[in-house]
Amino acid sequence: MAFTDRVADAVAAVEAPDVVVAVTRRGVRTVLSGGTAPPPPGGRHALRYELGSLSKTFTVLLLAALAHDGVLGTDDRLTAHLPRPAPPHRTAHGITLRHLATHTSGLPRVPRELLPTGLLQPYANGYHGYGTDRLLRSFARTRPRPPGTRWHYSNFGLALLGCALARAARAAFPALLTRRVLAPLGLTGTALEPGTAGTDALGHRADGHTPVPAGSMGAFAPAAAVRATPGDLLTYLEAQLTPEATPLAGAVRAVQVPQLRRGAGRLHTHTLTWFQHPAPGGPLLFHLGATFGQQAFLGFHPASGTGVAAVATRRGRACRLTETAYELLYALCGDAAGG
Repeated sequence: MAFTDRVADAVAAVEAPDVVVAVTRRGVRTVLSGGTAPPPPGGRHALRYELGSLSKTFTVLLLAALAHDGVLGTDDRLTAHLPRPAPPHRTAHGITLRHLATHTSGLPRVPRELLPTGLLQPYANGYHGYGTDRLLRSFARTRPRPPGTRWHYSNFGLALLGCALARAARAAFPALLTRRVLAPLGLTGTALEPGTAGTDALGHRADGHTPVPAGSMGAFAPAAAVRATPGDLLTYLEAQLTPEATPLAGAVRAVQVPQLRRGAGRLHTHTLTWFQHPAPGGPLLFHLGATFGQQAFLGFHPASGTGVAAVATRRGRACRLTETAYELLYALCGDAAGG
């Protein structure tokens, strides 16, 4: 099948008001869009899309950059970079910044007080207005499992990581991320807060019709607040594919080094921030993201210089964004390996 046909089929397979699938292959870009809603005047490719948990890859890259420059150490204890008083639970003192990045801190997915809102009001943004002081108070009340003993995905942990990075560098997290990651990589279409009308894509519930307005993520910005244009996502992927061409070469390489294996048969490999799967010619690395009304996928295959970014303005499995984008990337890996 022709390359552009593969990309067009991927766009058609995703059911959402707005869909963009963008591919880079050894620096050559292809961006196609579609969807059930009328396209905006400037085109879907010009909008910023909510990345949800893909924001974590930016935060962990910031960790690696600060570690590379000697501002802190990846294996520093979390409590060394948080305000006093220290939390009372002994296990909390064993958590390192690496544990937070790799979801092995022993912390739950979210603070306990956010669970009722998430269960009873799945489209309500419980993170809005949840500030750093409240985050730290919740950490002090939480008794983590022993760190380093199990993998458990945690927005809580990444929020605390962002807090620690900001305090170590003595800067507010949004400004720190912009100065140390976004600006060096040339990501001018990427931000952590909603923009003005016409700047950002509008998300929708699982029905694909009910709009979900954008909102602030409070202290959980390091875990889920980044929004970016498809063009910036390709630039970000190209930085992962050719670290030596960026000012953050050491940090980019560091976040791609495998750190742990988990699951049945220990088949799931994780780097400092990416999920890693076997593929023709070499491993592919990827991450997923979802907000209350949007979904996103980023994946890249270093051996073939291929990267895929996909975004959609609909929440839920019926959208089929994740599997479609993953299958496209895997097929392109196979095409490259086959000659």
